[in-house]
Amino acid sequence: MKIITSKHEVNLIVEEAISIYNDSGTDAFMKFIHAELLKKKVRFPLLEFAAKKIFISIPEKNQIEITDKIIALHEIGSNTIAGMILQLRLEKYFSQSINKAIEYIIEGNEWYVCDIIGERVMGYALLTQPVKTIPVMKELSTHSDKWIVRSVGVATHYAVKKGLKKNFVHEMFALLLSLSTVTNFHTKKGVGWAAKTISKFYPDIISEYKAEIENEKVRQWFKTKIKIGLGRSYKYASRYSG
Repeated sequence: MKIITSKHEVNLIVEEAISIYNDSGTDAFMKFIHAELLKKKVRFPLLEFAAKKIFISIPEKNQIEITDKIIALHEIGSNTIAGMILQLRLEKYFSQSINKAIEYIIEGNEWYVCDIIGERVMGYALLTQPVKTIPVMKELSTHSDKWIVRSVGVATHYAVKKGLKKNFVHEMFALLLSLSTVTNFHTKKGVGWAAKTISKFYPDIISEYKAEIENEKVRQWFKTKIKIGLGRSYKYASRYSG
């Protein structure tokens, strides 16, 4: 498998793909992108770079057709490109982008699909539009699909790590706490991941919820993630103190 390592090479591929799109249409474009980019080994940042180029080059009204077709190829890189294009559409098409992300995650039915798309769409939405996104996160936390519930944890981990404001972190921890009784393995991984991240960066929030966390209804897996995060909080604080 060929490895693509430079923006220059990705740029040449995408420029040729756009030329093919303009001359021969969507199907020819997809065939080229699949063979020359998605079938190659390409790091995620370079795939995001490709997505941004595609986003500015494909007419807005045709972008969802492109993301649908890219997802239908079922390559790992498909999720990165489609997720990034949806991220870029969030500001103007918030609900559509979230709903498409949900659709793609359910269709993908794999942890990595959930995590790749969940970070880039739900996570970025939570980070940049928290007031609008938190009610959506609450709705997704009760979704019937395990991957969509997992995406709440994935999104929270991403947003907190990237600097979500503390008052919104507080709200998201309360939501995670409401999910501390889930039993599905994949959902627990996502929720626990986020709980550990909040514990690392905001141990004071954990202190505020001490009584609730110690409740016997809260499962041990959640308490363990909190404990791990708090341990890392001490190491993190030590590393960056005086």
